[in-house]
Amino acid sequence: MLSLNHQFVRFLLVGVINTIFGYSIFLLFLTLGCHYSIAILLTTVFGVLFNFKTIGKLVFNNHNNLLIFKFILVYAVLYILNVSFLGLCKAHAMDVRIGEAIGVVPFALLSYWFNKVFVFPATASALKQQMD
Repeated sequence: MLSLNHQFVRFLLVGVINTIFGYSIFLLFLTLGCHYSIAILLTTVFGVLFNFKTIGKLVFNNHNNLLIFKFILVYAVLYILNVSFLGLCKAHAMDVRIGEAIGVVPFALLSYWFNKVFVFPATASALKQQMD
């Protein structure tokens, strides 16, 4: 259990770096005049490339580049959920910048769970076996 807790702590620390990177890219594209859905799409593309390496190596200690396809699928699902959430925010007269800031924590938790269960499950099992 201790190793898994360390893994989650690493995820949170890496998540701070990834969030700063992603939110900065999102704000840049909004400032350049992109619609929020396009800004999220472009942020997601850049985020996939950046986050795959940081999450794979630093959180799950996995260097298998073939997992990028599962990682992309996870980010596609997160993209759809994120754009839907921002659409709801906008429909309720909330600025999408505020909506994106509010969604950071729930989407980070979803990202961790999706990555742990679908992208890097062997790593999680290996950590558990090391503890036994």
